[in-house]
Amino acid sequence: MNNSLLQIPSARRFLTLAIAGFGAGLFWMLSLPLPFLFGPMAACLIAALAHLPVKGFGQVSVAARTILGVAVGASITPDLLRELPQIALSVALVPVFITLIGMVGVPFFRRVWGFDAPTAYYAAMPGGLQDMVVFGAEAGANPRTLSLIHATRVLLIVTLAPAFLTFAYGAELTNPIGAPAVELPLQELALMVAAALIGWKGGERLGLFGASILGPMIVTASLSLAGFIHYRPPAEAILAAQFFIGCGIGVHFLGITWGELTRVVLAGVAYVLLLAVLAAAFTAFVTMLGLGHPVEAFLAFAPGGQAEMTVLAIVTGADLGFVITHHLTRIVLVIVGAPVAAALIARRRLD
Repeated sequence: MNNSLLQIPSARRFLTLAIAGFGAGLFWMLSLPLPFLFGPMAACLIAALAHLPVKGFGQVSVAARTILGVAVGASITPDLLRELPQIALSVALVPVFITLIGMVGVPFFRRVWGFDAPTAYYAAMPGGLQDMVVFGAEAGANPRTLSLIHATRVLLIVTLAPAFLTFAYGAELTNPIGAPAVELPLQELALMVAAALIGWKGGERLGLFGASILGPMIVTASLSLAGFIHYRPPAEAILAAQFFIGCGIGVHFLGITWGELTRVVLAGVAYVLLLAVLAAAFTAFVTMLGLGHPVEAFLAFAPGGQAEMTVLAIVTGADLGFVITHHLTRIVLVIVGAPVAAALIARRRLD
């Protein structure tokens, strides 16, 4: 392809698809773990760092996330509801977890790396990547810095968490992700598609944060509790979700400069190490109190992206309800607290 052709978004996406497909195929042939997640992620990351004109898939990637929302919703059953009192004790630790993250993270970015106050706060908070960039920009933070910090956080956690789960807890990443589409009842497949579309678009219309995941999750959970859905989305759909999530993480580093790499990304790497210590401490505490199994506890407090943690919960056979309840609580608290933080930062600037 010539340079002029690669200025066309569709051509850039075709190139990205080819690169991601090559990465998935290579990882699969080498029998590496999670080839449809790590293969596209690694290939697109290398391409982005090499300044190849890769490009995300826009609404296709967003649609892929609805699959994970349906998968989580299908796991919300009457049995899970009966376990909620036990889950609640562990979930109650999430506000403490977020408070400690803020107490450690904000001074870390402010004093060690010299970030301004809004950027330091929104870089430290483990909310959704897009949410933190939007809220941070409105509060006067540097959106490019926030984007790279949170992309680095997600990239490292998604990369390191499987290895930690394997070596520390003996977890295997081979749990069946779902039955093939041909084995699922057609009426349930149709309901899943409807739940994904209605939940996604309905959630967007209502202004629901994380609408592409939470909307389908809510609709599917209702159908599951009513006895209409008994299966997860088919394996092919889960693999497609992994593929586009991997691409999205990799292409986020497009256009990165040496200065950003040595300052912003390095700050993100150092911060992930601090987060890992905090997450490990809470994992040990929850396990010691008998509030959750080690794998579920680790995934519940690992401050990665909600979609990525859903994928890891599925492939390890962890309790999806337990894991996602903690992440939803974390994200809700961070997002609800964002306007309050922005007001406090603005007031300090005026003072």
